[in-house]
Amino acid sequence: MWSAVAAAILVPLAAASASPLLAWREPIYIVAGFAGIIGMALMLIQPLLIAGYLPGVSGTIGRRVHRWIGGCLALAVIIHVAGLWITSPPDVVDALLFTSPTPFSAWGVIAMWAVLATTLLALLRKRLRLGPRIWRRIHLSFVVVIVTGTVVHAVLIEGTMEEVTKLVLCALVLAAALRVVTRFGRLALRSSPRGSQSTTAKGRAEMEKSGDGRPGRT
Repeated sequence: MWSAVAAAILVPLAAASASPLLAWREPIYIVAGFAGIIGMALMLIQPLLIAGYLPGVSGTIGRRVHRWIGGCLALAVIIHVAGLWITSPPDVVDALLFTSPTPFSAWGVIAMWAVLATTLLALLRKRLRLGPRIWRRIHLSFVVVIVTGTVVHAVLIEGTMEEVTKLVLCALVLAAALRVVTRFGRLALRSSPRGSQSTTAKGRAEMEKSGDGRPGRT
């Protein structure tokens, strides 16, 4: 599993680093572009972590790493947007205002706001007193927006990423996210506000494994 994940991440990065388009780009622009690629790679790791599919980092360790990678994902998004802002402020302004003539810009902005909103809610979860079931539903909803927006954003861009490896990475991100959203989404939908009485024993075990079955978990 680790070898497969490493290949899925490193091969697109290597292919992008060999792109002839990099010769015409400023260093800041290149950093911003690769921050976007790394952000997408982190989106592949996140669902695998929370579902316990990566050997050696399941359970409590997996949840802790999941939170750290979530922070790294938000940082990658900030670097991506900040780098583009430095190199071309008008284009970023048009994208943020949804007036850009390039369709991929709107999808990227939607995904960006969803990532930042998820990060903010995760930081304020205890203060807002979001219970595990409510947090699960909100988080999964944002995951759908983030993954959909990011994948469409990446597919529509004709840039430094090599087409085949880009499409494979996008497909893997979609598959991993769909697996987790389907698996944990069913648990969230059938959980009643009254508590665990309407939740099956298998459902409770799934919640505890993912870290959302105990009050106070983030």
